[in-house]
Amino acid sequence: MAKIHEIPAESRKDDGRGASRRLRHSGKVPAIVYGGSEAPASIQLVHNDAWLASQNEWFYSAILDLKLDGTAQKVLLRDMQRHPFKQQLLHLDFQRVDENKAIRIRVPLHFLNQEKSPAGKKAGVLISHALTDIEVSCLPKNLPEYVEVDLGELDIDDIVHLSDIKLPEGVEIPELRLGREHDTAVVTAQELREEVEAAPVVDPAAVAAAGATPVAGAPATPAAAPAAAAKKDEKK
Repeated sequence: MAKIHEIPAESRKDDGRGASRRLRHSGKVPAIVYGGSEAPASIQLVHNDAWLASQNEWFYSAILDLKLDGTAQKVLLRDMQRHPFKQQLLHLDFQRVDENKAIRIRVPLHFLNQEKSPAGKKAGVLISHALTDIEVSCLPKNLPEYVEVDLGELDIDDIVHLSDIKLPEGVEIPELRLGREHDTAVVTAQELREEVEAAPVVDPAAVAAAGATPVAGAPATPAAAPAAAAKKDEKK
């Protein structure tokens, strides 16, 4: 079971753009929590605490213990708005979690032993990570913060698909239910081959038509030279 991370929060009564601006100026960030049997609630968090939490991978994929006015609510982060260039969070959306209902969420992939693999030890091999996270479905108690992908046996021309990933107990990838065509490639290993430029092909017929015989290392004779020599002999 994934670790539960606590996020302190307080209720707020004022809504609207003006109220949100005032909150941000006071070092808070507006947010909302919704879902479950309770009505949506407007809340606020200390911006610096929320910002520090947002620098961690778990903030986006783990179940969070939202401490709202002293009462804990299990939630998932569903949306986050950032300032376009400042290090500032503008708004957060949290969804309440029902312990008895499966949830769908994207979790990051952690790639292990790539450097130790046959492909990783060889020069001139490109190992590409086509995906860095995947969507999983499971009960909240089974939600992993990340999924490990062991690349220890990866060799040249190998492809690791979604179906090759070993998932924790009780966790599945919904995309695989849709058929084999959705078994997406996650990692590929390809050897980089240098392209050798082919030498130009000489057409003997074209050379003969130009009035010259291709001789290696010999200067080409202009096609008009034989005709000019013939005219000179006639004058003599």
